[in-house]
Amino acid sequence: MSYSLLWFKRDLRWQDHAALKEAASNGPLRCIYVLEPELWMQSDCALQHFEFIQESLRELDDHLRSQGGCIEIHHGEVPEVLSRIWQEAPFSGLFSHEETGNQFTYARDLKVGAWCRAHGVKWSEYPQFGVVRRLGNRDLWRRAWEDHMAKPIQSPQRLRFWRSADPEPFSMTPPSHLAHNPPMRQRGGRSLGVSTLSSFLNARSLGYRGGISSPLSAPNACSRLSAYLSFGCLSMREVVQQTRARISQLPPQATRHRAGLTAFLSRLYWHCHFIQKLESEPEIELRNMHRGYDQLREEDFNEAYFEALKNAQTGWPMVDACVTMLKETGWLNFRMRAMLVSVAAYPLWLHWRPVGEWLATQFLDYEPGIHWSQHQMQSGTTGINATRVYNPIKQAQDHDPKGIFVRRWLPAMRRVPDEWIYEPWKMPMSVQEAIRVKVGEHIPAPLVDLSLATRESKNRMHTLRKSTEVKELNQEVIQKHASRKATRSTRRTASSQTLSTQEQMGFDF
Repeated sequence: MSYSLLWFKRDLRWQDHAALKEAASNGPLRCIYVLEPELWMQSDCALQHFEFIQESLRELDDHLRSQGGCIEIHHGEVPEVLSRIWQEAPFSGLFSHEETGNQFTYARDLKVGAWCRAHGVKWSEYPQFGVVRRLGNRDLWRRAWEDHMAKPIQSPQRLRFWRSADPEPFSMTPPSHLAHNPPMRQRGGRSLGVSTLSSFLNARSLGYRGGISSPLSAPNACSRLSAYLSFGCLSMREVVQQTRARISQLPPQATRHRAGLTAFLSRLYWHCHFIQKLESEPEIELRNMHRGYDQLREEDFNEAYFEALKNAQTGWPMVDACVTMLKETGWLNFRMRAMLVSVAAYPLWLHWRPVGEWLATQFLDYEPGIHWSQHQMQSGTTGINATRVYNPIKQAQDHDPKGIFVRRWLPAMRRVPDEWIYEPWKMPMSVQEAIRVKVGEHIPAPLVDLSLATRESKNRMHTLRKSTEVKELNQEVIQKHASRKATRSTRRTASSQTLSTQEQMGFDF
């Protein structure tokens, strides 16, 4: 009996799943997930990603079993897995969502396409986000995003499976080499994603405006949906539609609540805007978006500075506290993420690629399209964005004025008096001895003179920006990647006008 093969990737849900709906409409269905050894060897993979996927797949498997099926876990490279399945029982078509992933998944999908053509199998792919494959003109993107979000939620009425569920219970074993699984990270699964969305729309979004910048308020004020969107436990369309529906239900006097949800909608738009950059130019994961910035930092990479950053030993309390929180939770709010990348790029003068690989393993919600686009923008190598340099001392003063955050994550700082909490290296020796906290022993001294190093790095960047070579290449980058102003027809519907491109420094929501 012929059947359709559904390949789950980063779309671990059953609601609003276009590939599932279309595959089910063609008759019997067989669902697979492939554990790809080479994928999990990539430098941007971590144990926390595997465990989150496993938790999400387990709930997905439970749902499929309730309807008589299951999700089969296959091991190997995808073309090889497809060949084994084909030899066992040929399938009439392959169904999946499109994926804008890292270089490995891009190359793997090309191989899968070649396999399908060689075997006469039609591979039907469906958009996962508001990202347009083979987009010919950036001017058309905004309308395409709105059209995608406006389509009805797609869910199959009934599922019929090619064969009964495997009697063996669901199980996955992580590759032994994977590391980093923060003890306080979010757990996977659609039900947790749905409850997180509900709590945000109905209550927590009241604090979104004004609450997402400080690492103290952000864990509650932010939506915390980024991981559930990255791994597809929720669809972008259902989040956009539910947010718009909630806004329409609010009474006129609920101005604060409406403002929070409107700002959140804007970030959902920018989420897809940045992924579109990687979709249109996959090479920006590996090389500068603006080639005029090649060799800007590559030859000056300081490995000792990089190790100090990774180990929360930079000497700037706000930076070290953020790294520590990230290690423990797998999450950090948008402004603090931008600050980390800024500190790496400017005073430490580290190239964005190694820093990006490390942070990809630290962020539970790692989304390649957003991640690499944002790293390049924050590091100044896009050529089309204003230079944004975050001073970690000022960030602490603005967003942790009483040192609550720093003291929570850096125990040695709990004994430091308030007057020295931002710059503890300036404490007189008499104070250090009195509190039994010595700079260079209990807490690190700053790696560099912050003001001097930042000034020197900005001068190098601005000098290059003014060069004729760089200016000549700017228009090419703008044409391919810059955002477009709304036309009259889209201005009414798109709430994406709230924030300018320069303000989009977030990796999360």
